[in-house]
Amino acid sequence: MVQLTANSPVRWTTQDLKLKGFKIYAVDQPCLTKPRFTRRDCYKVILLTTKARLHYGHQSWELDGTYLLFFNPHIPYSMEMVGTFRHGFISLFTEEFIASLDRSESLQQSPLFKIGSAPVCRLPEAQVPFMTSIFEKMLAEQEADYPFKDELIRNYLQLAIHEALHLQPSATFLSHHNAAARLAARFLETLEQQFPVENPEHTLALKTAQEFADRLAVHVNHLNKAVKEVTGKPTSAHITHRITDEAKALLHHTDWSVAEIAYCLGFAYSTYFNNFFKKQTGFTPLAYRRAA
Repeated sequence: MVQLTANSPVRWTTQDLKLKGFKIYAVDQPCLTKPRFTRRDCYKVILLTTKARLHYGHQSWELDGTYLLFFNPHIPYSMEMVGTFRHGFISLFTEEFIASLDRSESLQQSPLFKIGSAPVCRLPEAQVPFMTSIFEKMLAEQEADYPFKDELIRNYLQLAIHEALHLQPSATFLSHHNAAARLAARFLETLEQQFPVENPEHTLALKTAQEFADRLAVHVNHLNKAVKEVTGKPTSAHITHRITDEAKALLHHTDWSVAEIAYCLGFAYSTYFNNFFKKQTGFTPLAYRRAA
């Protein structure tokens, strides 16, 4: 169990995800202050008994009881602790980890993680012991020596997700899906459809906010406003982050030249790509490849 101090913010990123994209913490902590949690760079499924006020995108909930919470890294959130105690588990994972289940849809399109959906599932009292046992099993397997524990943990995580879907009426997932959320979801889906880049002759068709706006048949200012409202980040930041992630993957997992990678990611000259990559990561592409 990881003991958390109440007087300092908890900072978890994908740096913590050592089990091929997964990490789980047990939380058993008095809340002497009101710590806030902000957007992170991974998905989360949280089992929490608490009294708190949750703000997720443009929605808010008063929590008092035991809940399953589902957080999408593209949506900013904060949680104000109202009660004096919280207990439960926090699991963090990348989309790559859960994608190993050979799912046909992105997590961004899942009813529980989709932009505009309600990320809150209150558990009936009778369901709490069963759900607690699922998270306890994930925590135990994380430290086990079983060679296929990542597959087992994925199955436990999927079971928790399905139990929540079982409990939630489908109308709940759609009640907050406003026009801005729909447009932001379309943008993120269109962005993700360009990846992964599978050969050096392939080049990105859409690289700027204006190009995405044209594809989605909206004014670029309207797109920027909707994406910023829903995700807390401008359109250009999402594009830059995703291109940087793809550049890292290509440098790490292929033997393509820097010039080939620059071309397929939409850079006219390698020097432009070198400057872009160093600004985003602090490394030149070749230095990053050597380190990887």
